[in-house]
Amino acid sequence: MRGDGFLYMAVKLSTSIGQYSHQGRKNDNQDHHGVVVPNEPALTTKGIAVAIADGISSSDVSHIASQTSINSFLEDYYCTSETWSVQTAAKHVLQASNSWLFAQNQRNHEFRLNKDKGYVCTFTALIFKSNTAYLFHVGDARVVRLSSSNASESSKVLTQQHRHWLSGNKSYLARALGVTQPLEVDYSELGLDVGNIFLLATDGVYEHVSDIVMREIVESNAGDLNLAAQKIVEQAFDNGSDDNLTVQIVRVDSLPSGEPTEFLQRLNDLPFPPELSARMKFDGYQVIRDLHKSSRSHVLLALDLETQQKVVIKSPSTEGRQSADYVERFLMEEWIANRLNNAHVVKSYRPTKRRGYCYVVTEFVDGQTLDQWMVDNPSPSLDQVRSIVEQVAIGLQAFHRQEMLHQDLRPNNIMIDSSGTVKIIDFGSAFVAGVEETKTTAMPTVMPGTAQFLAPEYFLGEFGTKRSDIYSLACITYHMLCGRSPYGTAVARALTRSAQHRLVYQSALDPHRQLPVWIDLTLKKALHADPLKRHSELSEFLQDLRRPNSKFVEQSRLPLLERDPVRFWQGVSAVLAATVIGLLSQMLTF
Repeated sequence: MRGDGFLYMAVKLSTSIGQYSHQGRKNDNQDHHGVVVPNEPALTTKGIAVAIADGISSSDVSHIASQTSINSFLEDYYCTSETWSVQTAAKHVLQASNSWLFAQNQRNHEFRLNKDKGYVCTFTALIFKSNTAYLFHVGDARVVRLSSSNASESSKVLTQQHRHWLSGNKSYLARALGVTQPLEVDYSELGLDVGNIFLLATDGVYEHVSDIVMREIVESNAGDLNLAAQKIVEQAFDNGSDDNLTVQIVRVDSLPSGEPTEFLQRLNDLPFPPELSARMKFDGYQVIRDLHKSSRSHVLLALDLETQQKVVIKSPSTEGRQSADYVERFLMEEWIANRLNNAHVVKSYRPTKRRGYCYVVTEFVDGQTLDQWMVDNPSPSLDQVRSIVEQVAIGLQAFHRQEMLHQDLRPNNIMIDSSGTVKIIDFGSAFVAGVEETKTTAMPTVMPGTAQFLAPEYFLGEFGTKRSDIYSLACITYHMLCGRSPYGTAVARALTRSAQHRLVYQSALDPHRQLPVWIDLTLKKALHADPLKRHSELSEFLQDLRRPNSKFVEQSRLPLLERDPVRFWQGVSAVLAATVIGLLSQMLTF
């Protein structure tokens, strides 16, 4: 036993793995497969992952779906928090992958109407962790636990075909990645014994080679499982298979000693850290000072005593620790940071040791918040503003490409380092498509973000979209240029659609500041209360900030009465008021 409470195991989990894939009689191979056997501490905390995917022959892009699903699963699973259970981590990753594939199909008219032509594939994965195998399955690949030839029990098929049969030889996939949203995944857990052999195969293989023959091939080539997998594929080909052919074989060679349930429970239910303060040492770090403390979290600057690298440690707030939803969202931050590899998004810090407490570690950005920068630069040039906004947009695009929203974009969540590089921080309010959609509530239970920079639709209790993040970025742009909000405090009070229709945009034009009219019209569009009337993509907003949109140029040439009737009548009223005051003063002098 160690002082941090972890139970270390005298023997590690180890496996022998073989795999082989071939296009068979087809022109292209739409199957894809992969394995990750990580080093410690991930070997113990996350386990060994084996995955196989099969495209559909009716689609010309199905191989992309197969490759994407395998690559993203094997990468993203190891980015999830080590405090998550295998089931939680893998299902979150699969839901996110499915959401991305589904979104690609929805964007294409042909694929939207006929999923058999789109980004669709089957997916099956086995994760070996401690003394347990965790199975995730959707589609018609097969996992078999092979018995030895002298064992009393027969080999056992562990998966079901998600396929509807129309006749003896006609069928279609009932479940697959990219078809529906949310995704329904078969899940099961299996206790492991040393010597267990698991075989994963696509339908082109198992429909033409029996379990008995596969077992005989594996046993006769026990010293080279890659060769065994190749021979099984060749046997399926010789038996007349006309499909792609893929086989993976996993043999359990050793298992950790000790009680796995005690270890896993300890790992998946880590204690919250103690109250942290300057100079305190814990879990291999030394706290330097507080950075931020709120009802949501405690953020500190610390030193990794092993690498001597400065890091940021984020600990759950005392108030939030009682809420399971809060803790899950808190731990989601680490996964999100690990998924995103972008120069304008703060990086997750990957420690080389296992942690003893529940917290999140990220890189330390040596600089200042945009909020402080705005205080120091109350009248920035348009080029300075553009430079900052464009860098934030690059980071935000990384979120959107992964079907995620930040949802709390504000000056305090944007850092500018000493070189002028801008980074987005704090993912505590982020929305991950696929993950959120598996929840039972039809509407958001908690409004994300900060009211001053939050898009109006959130105040109606609606889910956000990319246009919501664009609104927040435009609001920040407006603040840098004007030092105020485009609607004052009216947005937070507009809790109905009719109230939001009455919101009046306050022009960014100011007689004391030179600002092109087309910039104001760009901001007006991006800040529209109706999300459908905003820019649909960040790239459109950035382009309009850099170059005059022809529509805005034409608009800027219109008389003020047509371009901005509210501002026109405000000006008329001001002139009339001044005239009345002048006449009254003249009358009083007589």
